[in-house]
Amino acid sequence: MAKSLFDPQQLPIDAIAGEPAVAPERLTPAWLRGRFIEQPLWTPEGAEESLGSLSQRPTPTPASVLIPLVQREGGLTILLTQRTAHLTDHGGQISFPGGRAEDYDSDAVDTALRESEEEIGLARRHVDVLGTLPKYLTGTGYCVTPVVGLIAPPFELTADPSEVAEIFEVPLAFLMDGLNHQRLSVQLPGGRRSFYAMPYGDYYIWGATAGMLRNLFHFLRA
Repeated sequence: MAKSLFDPQQLPIDAIAGEPAVAPERLTPAWLRGRFIEQPLWTPEGAEESLGSLSQRPTPTPASVLIPLVQREGGLTILLTQRTAHLTDHGGQISFPGGRAEDYDSDAVDTALRESEEEIGLARRHVDVLGTLPKYLTGTGYCVTPVVGLIAPPFELTADPSEVAEIFEVPLAFLMDGLNHQRLSVQLPGGRRSFYAMPYGDYYIWGATAGMLRNLFHFLRA
């Protein structure tokens, strides 16, 4: 997933996923809380973008991200970051706050909360953790646990300038609509790679971040 391999925004769109949007009544804090308690049967999508990566890193590196759902008056939003361009993995890309697990983290949730504090200054007292989504394998060799949490304003954020170039929010309803999910593919030395993209204004959300959003989408639609 190195940034220099290709520019996803220059690729043709293979298809639009096109599934119906998640119903508005499901995009509320109370309904989401019940959904994570209920844990319905559903099938996560395979991380097709990561095919072939295991030969490079036989043992994936454990990591966690926080999927922060911000409770705004106009509805829930998802808080995202744009990574600084110089980073080795996923430089310049849109991502959730998060990072690799450390030995002193108590679990995957602790990793996500710690990394969010370090990257964007989001104090863990503001995060009401709802639960986790299935682990997601990235093309750069990380096995990522997505941790979903509700964030109630007011809260303060301070980006770590060495890792985060920008912090922004996207309406959850936009991201939970299959008409906004593009399917793309590219031929790489290790084979053909397929992935999703969810462009929003000037922000190009793709790769692992879009893949994890697809799984949130399936989980909420189940």
